[in-house]
Amino acid sequence: HVQLVESGGGSVQAGGSLRLSCAASGHTYNYNFMAWFRQAPGKEHEGVAAISTDYGSTYYADSVKGRFTISQDIAKRTVYLQMNSLKPEDTAMYYCAASSFSYIRAPPQRGDFGYWGQGTQVTVS
Repeated sequence: HVQLVESGGGSVQAGGSLRLSCAASGHTYNYNFMAWFRQAPGKEHEGVAAISTDYGSTYYADSVKGRFTISQDIAKRTVYLQMNSLKPEDTAMYYCAASSFSYIRAPPQRGDFGYWGQGTQVTVS
């Protein structure tokens, strides 16, 4: 079992930056991919970024490409999402997720991820 705890959300003006963190604990050897999803009110979950924990390869949704960066600190078992040039449309609850699958779909799909954090709110005005 894997536990995920997000932090780093908050309110920021358009054009600003935030860095989200996701700390993993428990049986972390069980997961091969980490991802960040977001959900705005009235909208579906959107997989915005993913990383292979073994190889470090990354994926970004077109909506965040060039502005967001996903990274990991293996020793700290933490995944980050650096968000720059934030826009009001980035406002959402952001969730960290982990997958034990050998491969995942692109863009990241909820069904491929079995472990989820509680979410952290990002508000851009």
